[in-house]
Amino acid sequence: MKNVSDIKITLISLGCSKNLVDCECMSRMLRDYGYSIIDDVSDSDVAVINTCGFIESAKSEAIDTILRCADYKTQGGRLKYIIVTGCLSQRYPEDILKEMPEVDAILGTSHYQDICRVVTELFAQDNSGDCTQAKISYVSDPGGLKHLLTDRDISTGSYAWLKIGEGCLHRCAFCAIPLIRGSFVSRPFEDIISEAEIIASKGIKELILAAQDTTNYGVDLYHERRLPQLLRALSGIEGIRVIRVMYGYMDGIDDSLISEIATNPKVASYLDIPIQHGCNKILKAMYRKDTVELITERLEKIRKAIPDIIVRTTVMVGFPGETQEDFEELKSNLIKWRFDRLGCFIFSPEEGTRAFDMPNQVDADIKQQRYDEIYELSRKISEDSVKSRLGTEIYVIIDSVADDGIFYIGRSYGESPEVDPSVYVISQDGELNIGDMVKVRIVDCSDEYDMTGVTI
Repeated sequence: MKNVSDIKITLISLGCSKNLVDCECMSRMLRDYGYSIIDDVSDSDVAVINTCGFIESAKSEAIDTILRCADYKTQGGRLKYIIVTGCLSQRYPEDILKEMPEVDAILGTSHYQDICRVVTELFAQDNSGDCTQAKISYVSDPGGLKHLLTDRDISTGSYAWLKIGEGCLHRCAFCAIPLIRGSFVSRPFEDIISEAEIIASKGIKELILAAQDTTNYGVDLYHERRLPQLLRALSGIEGIRVIRVMYGYMDGIDDSLISEIATNPKVASYLDIPIQHGCNKILKAMYRKDTVELITERLEKIRKAIPDIIVRTTVMVGFPGETQEDFEELKSNLIKWRFDRLGCFIFSPEEGTRAFDMPNQVDADIKQQRYDEIYELSRKISEDSVKSRLGTEIYVIIDSVADDGIFYIGRSYGESPEVDPSVYVISQDGELNIGDMVKVRIVDCSDEYDMTGVTI
């Protein structure tokens, strides 16, 4: 049997930022145990694929990734074992083990902390000489925070995601997250602060708060929303320059949170609030708490208190029963609300949800047509938002260097990684480093998404 230090493991994270945090925690557990963590699956003994199973496209991506890794097993490569973790294994454990013989072990969403145990068991079976190895499965009720570490392997460079909760209290008709992740559990205040201090000690300047609903933080542990207090405490950590709030709900954007964002210089004037729709009939059918009236009122209040706020949202088209009139109302309200960033999903019927077998399912062609219209609208919204920033001076965190070697690529307070535009920076002050925060004047916004600036 190989020595532990000779065993090479590659971790692949699919899906959302919350999945990435889970993967980074597993990486640290494996490394602390003595395994070697590498990026090249072709030179690995074990591939750990942390999957998303939220919608059909995510499930397809997970399956394709598993099969690609399986090629390294069947084509005489070094790869010996495939472990599937996360959402897909939580939702479909029996199907994976039955239909995908390439998979050797699965871990559900409440068993990330068992990753070292699983790898050990796999190699112990191999050492036993048993040619009929049993599949290993650790899947039980979802939920919990046992796997979260205050010091994990951060893979994002200039920023770090900070998970403040797990699961979801809401029961939206289209969403399988409560089935996969359980009900909402807030992470203890002290654990979050401890992790943030460690992140800051590594020179990382930006924290991005993540949970299924960040605005619900504290309701289970402390019987009140405590996101404003958390933001205040995090802003006291030396070295942290930017704190960004993602995945909020409109009913949780209350006066205390608005005030904290408006008055705390370290909290980015940025909110990500997925509203899902802009028609009361569809919002009610989705079992959403929001109404058109609430969304309108909160946006007005937010923008009055925080004039430079950048607001991102996500909507869904093709929900069962969505008529053309409902869709036109959605479009009309999106134009009225003027979100700075707009994402869109096509409704996907998910097993176990209320919407799975609702009547009046929308035809696939109509759903795609509506998606295309929202996409065009999002392009126009992004273009208008980007152009409004021409000539402004902003601080930019440098994330990377462009392939041409001429530009640095970064983000200001108004851009979240991966989903928002980038700022291409020309340095007039010599070489910049990843993670540097520099003041930039925006000199070109001709691209509908990205901006170009020069250092001041």
